[in-house]
Amino acid sequence: MKKIDSVATFLVVLGALNWGLIGIFNFDLFDFFLEQSWADRTFYALIGFAGLFKAIYWLTGNWQTRFEHNVK
Repeated sequence: MKKIDSVATFLVVLGALNWGLIGIFNFDLFDFFLEQSWADRTFYALIGFAGLFKAIYWLTGNWQTRFEHNVK
């Protein structure tokens, strides 16, 4: 589950950075590299699923148990 959480976090951060670039500079990072191909839509779908996963993970409270074990 830790690997899935790490990948989901990476995708959510990547999506947030892309939206920041769109908002500030009107520059779509995915469109620049992928040029509106099927890969572009795939990345957006993966980021959406990662956001959904992180939201469910956060709402169920599972994130607390992961960090409580690291604090001593």
